[in-house]
Order: sequence, then C-alpha cells, then structure tokens
Amino acid sequence: MPPTVYSMEEFVKAEKSPVEDVVAALRNVTPLEGLDERDYRWLAENGKELIIPAGQFMFHQNQPVEYMAIVLHGEIHVRRRMGNETNVFVGRAGEITGILPFSRMKTHGGDGVASIATWILAIHKDDFPRMLENIPGIKGRLVGVLLDRVREVTRMEQQAEKLTALSKLAGNLAHELNNPASAAQRSAASLLQELNTYGRRKFELGILCLPEAKLDALKTWQQNILARTTSQLHDSIGEADTANQVTTWLEARGAADAPEVAVMLAEFGANVADLDGLSSTLNPADLNIFLAQFASGLRTQRMTEAILNSTARIFEIINAIKDYSYLDQAPLQEVDIPQALRNTLVMLQSRLADVQVVENFAPDLPLITAFASELNQVWMALFENALDAMEDKGRLEISVFTDPEWMTVQVTDNGSGIAPDITSRIFEPFFTTKPPGKGLGLGLDTAMRILRKHRGHVAVESRPGRTVFKVQLPLEQYRAY
Repeated sequence: MPPTVYSMEEFVKAEKSPVEDVVAALRNVTPLEGLDERDYRWLAENGKELIIPAGQFMFHQNQPVEYMAIVLHGEIHVRRRMGNETNVFVGRAGEITGILPFSRMKTHGGDGVASIATWILAIHKDDFPRMLENIPGIKGRLVGVLLDRVREVTRMEQQAEKLTALSKLAGNLAHELNNPASAAQRSAASLLQELNTYGRRKFELGILCLPEAKLDALKTWQQNILARTTSQLHDSIGEADTANQVTTWLEARGAADAPEVAVMLAEFGANVADLDGLSSTLNPADLNIFLAQFASGLRTQRMTEAILNSTARIFEIINAIKDYSYLDQAPLQEVDIPQALRNTLVMLQSRLADVQVVENFAPDLPLITAFASELNQVWMALFENALDAMEDKGRLEISVFTDPEWMTVQVTDNGSGIAPDITSRIFEPFFTTKPPGKGLGLGLDTAMRILRKHRGHVAVESRPGRTVFKVQLPLEQYRAY
C-alpha cells in the first residue's frame, strides 16, 4: 500500500513567514533572478507557504496537479514508475517545479517525497492569469523552465529506452552465446576423458605387434570408411538399424563395449559387411581391440569438430556484434545495407526460432554513405516491432532495391497489423501499445529522427496479416550531408 498522501492544505505553514524573509528566499531562485521588488512581493503575498516534513510524500504518480511549486529550501525527489524501472527527478532549492503556465500537464509524473524538511511557495494554477498580468517579466522565464524540463524529461526517457534496448540486446546475445559456449565446454570436458581412453586403446593395439601386411590392411580399411562418410548423407533411422546389427555382430565375438563401438561405426557408415571383411585379417580378440581403438579415435574427431564448430559460431556472433556496432570505425562510412540487416538479425537470433526469414535483396546493390551504427538502430526497431506483432511466430520478409535516387528497404510481417486509428501515431515519442515495462514508445521515434538525419524517410502500410515498413535513403552523398 502506498504511503498516505495528505492534501496540500495540510502542508500549509501554520504561521506565515515575514514577507521580507520570503522575498529574500525568492531572490535565490535562479529562474526569478532580476525581477523587481514588487514582483517578489506579489509572489510572497499571493503564494502559499508549505512545509513538507522529511520523508513525507507530497503527491503520487497520476494524482491531479494544481500548484506551481517554488522550492525555497530543501528538495523534492520524484520517482517515476515504469514497469520495474524507476527514474529519479530532483527539485532542489532555487528551482521551480509542478505545473507551469502554458503547460498541458494534468497529473503528477511520479511519486514526490521530501528528502529533507522542505519549504515551498506554491502558486495555484487558477492564479496564473493574475500572476502573468501582475508580473509581465515572469512569462518568458517560466517558458524557459518549461522548455528545459521538456528537454530533460525527453533525455531521461531516451536514456531509459536505450537501457531497455541494451538489456534486450544483452539478453539475446547471452542466449546466442550460451548455446555454442556450452557445447564447446561439454565437448572439451568429454575430449579430455576420451583422449585418455584413446591412449589406452592405442597402447593395447600397439602391444599386439601386428605384422606390416596386417597394419597396411587395417589402414586401408580405415581410409575407406572415412572417405565414404564425406560423400554420404547420414540417415538417423538407417544408422540406428546398422548400429543394432553391428552390436549383435560384436557381441557374438565377445566385445565388452559393443554398443558404444557400434554407434560410432554406424555413424561413420561402417556396417556388418565391412566388419566381415576384417575377419580374415584379425582374430576376434585382436579385432575387438582394433575396433575399440578406431571408435575412440572417431569420438575424438567428433568432439574436436564440435569444439571447432562451437567456437566458430562464437566468433561469428562476435564479428556480427562488431559489425553491428561498427566498433573502432569512423561513424560516417560506406555501408553495405544487406549485410547490416543480416548483422542486426544475428542480434535477434533467439527470437527467430519459429520465424521464417525471407530475403529479397536485389543484385549488385551499391554501398551508401551513412552513420552505420545509427542506421542499425533503425533496423533493430523495425525488426523488433515486426516480431512483437507476430509474437515471434510467422514470416518476416526483408527486401532491398534501388531506383535512380533512392535505396529502399522494406520490412514486411504477417502479424496482427496496426489498428487504423493509431497508425498515424506510431512515430510519436512515448506512444506505445505495449504494457508497462515493455517499451517507452521511443523506438520508432528514434528511427524517424535517425532517418531524417540521413535525409531519408519511413512510411507504413498495414492491414491484418500484412504490415510493411518502407524506408528510403538517398543514394548520393550530397543529397544527405
């Protein structure tokens, strides 16, 4: 339960301070510096003095706002709730907060609490016309305060949006890196154990002291098996049947670890007919030693391949991150748009498991001069909106083509579409249909501003089952910068 919010009247100072004391305090309020003595006196005589005890909540988020608050002493902390996030604004002594003339503010933007005992001079909004009439010089000052506040709130909201985007990106990358890293770790751990087994099997084979002719025959047999698997596709059902047959064959000849050996032999394409061909070369006991050593070598090879593939995937992701962010590169550069789109998709790979991604890229597309890392924010915003609309299931089509003047990128999804009554608002800052904590409504606004910086533009067409975002960027450098 939130703390009790007292009415503003309960904070009114029991005994008003001398007007001279209030005027002296008003002279220290930065936006009011340089007003005439009579202006200060008007404020002191017509405002309400409030004393907010330390730790006391003055108001709560979404509560109607009625007063302009001139902070004479102390400070008010305003905590804005957005999902699990909290933004902190601080109204300190010498500043003006609350509702201002010409502001469209209707409710408080957060919970306000006094960090220390705070002295405030409050002007009710109904008194604004009289204040502006009696103090003409205050109008421009309060407009300046209003503009500064809008800029500061926008900056903080944009910072929160960036942190949200960074959190999503970090989550996606952690998921993507975890799979190959875990596979490499498991394979490396198994490889260490298997190398011990392989060494033991190799020793057991060595003490047989087989003649040169038999060693040549075994070497030729191994090469034939290994060569065969490079040109054949594996059939899981066929491998299982072959493994069962090889297991039976080995067990009939006294092999102690027949199932494990049979699985590896079957995976590499060896069957009962191949084993029968070895019967004339080695006796059953020696044959079991040779096959166990060969299977251990195959397992070692598979584990090594798994480590190589996993680490290659990790480096692929890292390179995609570097390309996506254009680390250690000049901000303005020649950009390969199709590659930039692919790099952005890598950042979202964990959301694409049930998404069919279709690329329609025209051949021989030119490079364009752009702020590469900023453009990637545009692609990220468009892709995330498409995936949200499809709930990470559906068809995402990306098209890139040119005409004599423009490069066009189209992002099409088969999600639920955008309601006609809000289509015109989706590029407005802070407009969002997402639940609290899922977005601040700045993604498409940021995309719009970045495209304007590049002298480009974006448009959207939507109906249920088909939404198309169309981005156009000028091909010629002089048209953009």
